[in-house]
Amino acid sequence: MSVREVENIFADIVERAKALDPVNTRKWFDNMTVKHLNGGSLEIGCPDEATVQYLRDNCKNSFMHAAQQITGHLVSVDFNIDTNKKPSRKSVLGSCEPKLHPDYTFDNFVVGPSNRLAHASCVAVSQSPGKTYNPLFLYGNSGLGKTHLLHAVCSETKRKFEKAVIQFLSCEDFVNRFISAIEEGDLSGFQRQFRTVDTLVIDDVQFLREREQSQEEFFHTFNALYNGGKQIILSADSSPTEIPSLEERLISRFNWGLVSRIDPPTYETRVAIVQKKAHLRGLTVSKDIAEYIANKVHANIRELEGALTTLYAVATTTGREITLELAKMALEGQIEAAGRHIGIADITEVVTRHFNVRLADLQSKKRSQSITEPRQICMYLARNLTKYSFEEIGGHLGGRDHTTVMHACEKIEHAKKADPEMKAVLGELEKQITQVPHG
Repeated sequence: MSVREVENIFADIVERAKALDPVNTRKWFDNMTVKHLNGGSLEIGCPDEATVQYLRDNCKNSFMHAAQQITGHLVSVDFNIDTNKKPSRKSVLGSCEPKLHPDYTFDNFVVGPSNRLAHASCVAVSQSPGKTYNPLFLYGNSGLGKTHLLHAVCSETKRKFEKAVIQFLSCEDFVNRFISAIEEGDLSGFQRQFRTVDTLVIDDVQFLREREQSQEEFFHTFNALYNGGKQIILSADSSPTEIPSLEERLISRFNWGLVSRIDPPTYETRVAIVQKKAHLRGLTVSKDIAEYIANKVHANIRELEGALTTLYAVATTTGREITLELAKMALEGQIEAAGRHIGIADITEVVTRHFNVRLADLQSKKRSQSITEPRQICMYLARNLTKYSFEEIGGHLGGRDHTTVMHACEKIEHAKKADPEMKAVLGELEKQITQVPHG
């Protein structure tokens, strides 16, 4: 095949992949290059390692299916840095090199009254790590942009300080690595890894609660970095003083620097977010459409993204222009679901029916597996689908304390990641709960 023929086929594959996977489609897909297409293999060129990692993690299957549909043959797909282009940023991380999301940069973060301080503090930290706000502690509900800012700090710090060593991982990963180090008798190696970095970024630090030995290790890691003038950035779903079972000495240290809360975005910010997210996906969305979505979806940024994904999918599959009329038709069911008030009673009703158990059993002291798992699933879904606190959820399920609910949420979250069957069950239950009319 000629170079022109290969490029035309590749362009068709990209368009088909976009249609197959609207959730992960991005505007910069059009800037990818075809490095090789022959003999049942397709190699796609990308500008940097972050883009390579994003595509490998999220888009490989959709590109394989697209290639098969366009060529009529089984085609293996891989993504690599385009050596003909200068990488946009040099990888400088150690063994915990973060898989940074290409979209999560400061340029793509929409600043408003609800997040202005958090954004400004993150920018300041990326310009002078360890000197401005140390530690920097961000907190707020899920889906408000904390993770976006953490990725942006790492990206900007990598760009500005090429030799800096940055470790960015979830608190759960930190704890699991600590446990593995103990089991393998390599605690000194673990300590060298985390106490010698230039910047340590820990997401969801609330998972340190009730882990006494992990808290002890993190305390000493914190001290070593802080005393060495190294930057520490943490995020959580609540302020340091509101994290249950967290040692006072850690609470005190988390409050040493700047603690910044991120609130739900205002209407004007939501409009800007819709427009920004649409641009990243290569969508043309009028102001009327952005205002319609922003007026209907209030909870968080993820729901705004979900509305755009639905709109993109409908427009692509129907071949229709994106108009306000199409947006209303496509998003009516989703927006209605987002606007419903879900109560714990709605959740227990669906769960008890699915597992064929009684509500009285879930509220009882019974500890058999057939009762314990549905009870923990109720707690997990209540925590993710409602605004009730751990204490309120525990109160609805037999007067259990907040630590029991936290343990249940962590256990089900772990099972969801490890077991595809559990993930499918949770997805089906959530679908039933959100589709039922609520008062």
